[in-house]
Amino acid sequence: MTKYEPETAATDHTHSAGCCAEYEQAAELTRRRFVAGMAAGTGLGVASTAFGGVFRQVVFGQTVKNNVLVVISLRGGIDGLSVVVPYKEQNYYHSRPTIAVPEGALIHRNHTFGLNPALKPLGKFWKQDRLAAVHAVGLKVPDRSHFSAMEAVEDAAPGSALRQGWVNRAIGLDSGAFPTEAVQFGTSIVPTALAGPEPTIATDSIAGLYLAAANPEWDSAQWRRRRRNQLETVWGHAPGSIGRAARSALRTVKQMEPYARQTYKPHHGVTYPTDWPAGDLSDALKNTAQLIRADVGTEVVAVDYGSWDMHTDVGSVDGGSMTSMLSGFAKVLAAFLDDLDDLRNRVTVVTISEFGRRVDENSAGGLDHGWGNVMLLAGAGVKGGRYYAKWPGLSPQDLGEGDLKATTDYRNVLAEVVHDRLHRSTAKSFPGLKYRPIGVMKN
Repeated sequence: MTKYEPETAATDHTHSAGCCAEYEQAAELTRRRFVAGMAAGTGLGVASTAFGGVFRQVVFGQTVKNNVLVVISLRGGIDGLSVVVPYKEQNYYHSRPTIAVPEGALIHRNHTFGLNPALKPLGKFWKQDRLAAVHAVGLKVPDRSHFSAMEAVEDAAPGSALRQGWVNRAIGLDSGAFPTEAVQFGTSIVPTALAGPEPTIATDSIAGLYLAAANPEWDSAQWRRRRRNQLETVWGHAPGSIGRAARSALRTVKQMEPYARQTYKPHHGVTYPTDWPAGDLSDALKNTAQLIRADVGTEVVAVDYGSWDMHTDVGSVDGGSMTSMLSGFAKVLAAFLDDLDDLRNRVTVVTISEFGRRVDENSAGGLDHGWGNVMLLAGAGVKGGRYYAKWPGLSPQDLGEGDLKATTDYRNVLAEVVHDRLHRSTAKSFPGLKYRPIGVMKN
C-alpha cells in the first residue's frame, strides 16, 4: 500500500561545469569541527583516518541494547528527483530531455512516484514494508550554498546562536554520565550534527580503539596495563578540558579494546561489495554492524557518503554518475540490513542531504543546486512500502525559483524518528520546531 498526500531568498544558481569548489571547501571545513583536546598529549595513538572518502561518527548512550539510529548524509546535494521519480509530472520529462528516468524503468510505482531502478537491491525491503521515502523535504527557506546549508541542516535550530548539533542535543537528554557518549569513526573533526558539549573521540574503526605501543613488539597485555596506569596517574586529576578529554579517552580505550582485537565476520555469509563506489561505504557500515553487535550502548551512527554534487554527467539508467552512485549505495545498504539480521528490529536508517537539485538539467547534462529533496528511511519502526509527500508539483507556477519546493520541514522527519525510536524530547532536540509527525514511523 502506498500513501500520497497532495497539497497544493534569492540565490545565484550559476555554478561551474565541474564539481563546485565550494562543496570541497565545505566538506573539509564546515561539516566537521575539531574536537579540542581529544587524545592530545596522551600518547593514546587513537587513529584518525577515513574509510576512503566516507566518514563515520558514533554516539553512545548509557545502556546496552539501545535502539540505534544510522544517519547517512548524502553529501553534495543529491538529486531527489532522480531517486524517487515523479513520473506523472510531464514537466519532469520536459525539463530533463537527456537524464530523466523513463517511466518503464521505474520500480515499485504507485500512482505518482517510482524508485530509480538502481535501487533494485533494496526492493525486497520495500516489499517487506521496511523501506519508505519522504519527498519534497528540506530547509524552510532555500539555501543553495553547501557551506551554509550543511551547517543549517545539522544545527537544526534556525536562529540559534548556540554551536550545537541536533544529535548532540538529543543524546545529551539521557540521565547519568556515560564514559564514551560521542565517538567519531573517520577523522578527529566531527560534523556539525554531533558538535556540542557531549564528549567525543575519533578513530578509523573499532580496530583503532586500543592503546598503541611505540614498538609493536611491546604490544602485550602487561605492557598495556602498565602504560594505562602511567597515563591514569598523569591525567587522573589534571584540570581543564584537556584533562577531562584524556580521562574520557582512557575510559573509552579500556572499554573498547576487547572488541578492537576481534575480527568481524558478517552474518549468514553476507558479502559487502568492494568495488567503486561502494567499497568505502561498505567498510563504514560493516564496522557499524560490528559495533552494534558489541552492545556497548551505541545510539547514533552518522555516516558521510558522497559526493552527489553532480553538475555534469548525471547520466541515464544505462550509465553515468547517478546510476553508479545509487547502485553502490543500494548494494551496501542491503548488505548491511541483511548482516544485522536479528538486530534489524533495533536499527533505523535515515538518509539526508543539504539540498536537492534544479528541476531543469543544465547544458553539461548535470544539475545545479536546488531546494526540495527526498529522504529514505529503512529498518526498525518504519511504515515502509510507501511514499510520503505533500507534493507541490513541478509545473512552472508550482516551483520555487525553478526548484522543487520543500513542503515538509526535514526536521519533522528526524524528530519523528528521535521521538519514536530514541524516545527523546523533540522540543529540546529541535528547538523552535512545530513538531508535526508525518506518520512514517510506527507508534
